[in-house]
Amino acid sequence: MFLFSLPALIFAQNGERIIYTLEQCIGLALQNNLDLKQSQFAEKTSGINFKQNRNALLPAINGSYNIGITNGRSIDPYTNSFVNEQLTFSNAGLGLDATIFNGFKLINSWKQAKLNLQAAEMETEAAKQALILEVTLTYLQVLNAQDLVKLAKARLGTTQDQLNRLKVLYEEETGNPAEYRDLQGQMAADASNLVKSENTLEAEIINLNTLVNPKEEITVATLNQDLDIEKYTYTVDEVYMQALNVFPTVKASDLDVKAANKGVAVARSQYIPEISLFANLNTNYSSAARLFTETGSSIVETGDFVTINNQNFAVNTEQSTFKDEEIPYNDQFDNNLNSSIGVAVTVPIFNGFRAKNNVAIQKIKKEEAQTALENTKLNLQQAVKQSYNAMKAAYDRYTFLQDQVKAYQESFRINEIRFNNGVSNSVEYIISKNNFDNAQINLANVGYEYLLRVRVLEYYRIGL
Repeated sequence: MFLFSLPALIFAQNGERIIYTLEQCIGLALQNNLDLKQSQFAEKTSGINFKQNRNALLPAINGSYNIGITNGRSIDPYTNSFVNEQLTFSNAGLGLDATIFNGFKLINSWKQAKLNLQAAEMETEAAKQALILEVTLTYLQVLNAQDLVKLAKARLGTTQDQLNRLKVLYEEETGNPAEYRDLQGQMAADASNLVKSENTLEAEIINLNTLVNPKEEITVATLNQDLDIEKYTYTVDEVYMQALNVFPTVKASDLDVKAANKGVAVARSQYIPEISLFANLNTNYSSAARLFTETGSSIVETGDFVTINNQNFAVNTEQSTFKDEEIPYNDQFDNNLNSSIGVAVTVPIFNGFRAKNNVAIQKIKKEEAQTALENTKLNLQQAVKQSYNAMKAAYDRYTFLQDQVKAYQESFRINEIRFNNGVSNSVEYIISKNNFDNAQINLANVGYEYLLRVRVLEYYRIGL
């Protein structure tokens, strides 16, 4: 069938435009189309959200370090005593916090994010399929416009031949002048139709370039063959039932419903106590910390005295002497190392009904998602029925117009012979010619319309 077997073409220069096949147009559009790139941002955002929720299942490990200087009266972090001097201090710590159970909130959040990611992927796929369909339909419209230009040129050529014949008779003053003027008027009308057809073709080529967004302007090859129209064999119910299974928008809506169910489960987890494990490792340093080493002893007065025979004698004592040394930074960190580990339980008692309200909101979102799914299915069913009816009508019209073209072709052949032999007048000839030309144009339009409708139905049925 023509619709699915467009002729393969190689790159060729056609003025300033490059000839592209349908497959090449689709491939380039998937790379360059700006609307598609915008729709992919949502998928990337969902991907990051999924990673964040997945990583939230891992324990949180945080390290801290500080160093500073204090002046004046302060507490020595090494001895916890007051000092009145310039003090250099430093602290370091490592903490771990791991959620053991929180009513499956983290797991359900992760599953919800996964479903949202899958829905975003389906939305992107739907955007791709819609773009492929749009490129395909626009490509066929360019081909249709090309055929109409070709018909307009042929129509103009036929009129020109008759006008040239009548011009000779007119100049020899042997023919009917009115017939010559009639053909001049028809010539102008045919020329105007050609300009109109060429303008339509140019507009369709611009539309195709906008969708594909190439670096250089492109066009398509002229189809030098008749349309191969075959009757569509699937019923409307078959198309719809297959569309329910494969159409990306339906899948995305279904995933949204499943994600909304997980959202309700996440909200309900706020009613359940949370159990977590914590562990900490800390140490510190102080410039006031000293290491004292005994170096000997000395005799010092105590300030006391004793009286012997009414004579006072001072009381002395032996006192050890020490040498103080600054404790190195690394040694203090090793000496002051301490750790802790434990389990924490958070029990929700009253939170201003936030948990209750959050559950109610998530239930509403679930109902919205379910309604959106049903609406998507309904819109899909209506779209399939409308496209199917339009396809069927186009096929029936194409069948009738084929008979019309054959009839008008034979009528024009007879009238052209009669006109050339002077049996009929120009009015009869022009009427017959216009009937045949218009029938050809109508047949071409309906033929492409049918192919477009079939392509839309296949888009719904199996995707593109």
